[in-house]
Amino acid sequence: MLFKVIVLGLVEGLTEFIPVSSTGHLILVGNVLKFTDQFADSFSVIIQLGAILAVVILYRRIFLGLFNFKQPGFYGKREILLLFLTSVPALMFGALLHGWIKNYLFSVLTVSIALILGGVGMILAEKFSRKDKDTLDQITYKHALLIGLFQSISLFPGMSRAASTISGGLVLGYDRKIAAQYSFIAAVPIMFAACGYDALQNWEVLTAKGNLLLLGVGFAVSFVVALAAVKVFIEILKRWSLTSFAIYRIILGFLMIFLLLGGYVSIN
Repeated sequence: MLFKVIVLGLVEGLTEFIPVSSTGHLILVGNVLKFTDQFADSFSVIIQLGAILAVVILYRRIFLGLFNFKQPGFYGKREILLLFLTSVPALMFGALLHGWIKNYLFSVLTVSIALILGGVGMILAEKFSRKDKDTLDQITYKHALLIGLFQSISLFPGMSRAASTISGGLVLGYDRKIAAQYSFIAAVPIMFAACGYDALQNWEVLTAKGNLLLLGVGFAVSFVVALAAVKVFIEILKRWSLTSFAIYRIILGFLMIFLLLGGYVSIN
């Protein structure tokens, strides 16, 4: 079991902030490792806090800026309101659909389909993006809400929160680096809320004998790996488009469907 949680922690840290769907990869890898019970479902959600903590540390200046009410730009009240507007759609839809999503969409088939559709969406976002806005200060309240609507698409496992928000940022005219940075920052409130809600719903399972240790290991691994993954991803975006990630998603999606049809993996 310890080996499984270490592998899943690695997967989470590597994929949380790149546009390939960490949830989708955790479901796929969990299926391969036969780690698919109720604890596994909640484990996959809770260890995302490790990756989130990595972002808080890497972008600590921006998060400390939440308390700076004097400096203009992406600071203080304006920053708080922008993040609030981006978080509202996913929080609202997540609260309404949480049970249905966990019961019906956490499967290899639905993730495979979402990987393909999300990949196509990323290619289209790159094709039609203007990339004429290159600072966080240029994010408007309207755009923050629209990016939030894009983020709500990621409630469908396999779509990817990073892919949805970065693609939304590109469509609205932001360059890749700014779209990615805002995606990282906007992840913090929504994922803290999602992890907290899931923890309350599954408290007895998470705190059962031995499970807290497994959660701690997964959390630590995802935190360390995400620290490096975020830095590397930003450097990649300075040189390459999202198209390579989109192609990877599409290939993986069709490969998983092929394995399903061949009976090599189970549909759940």
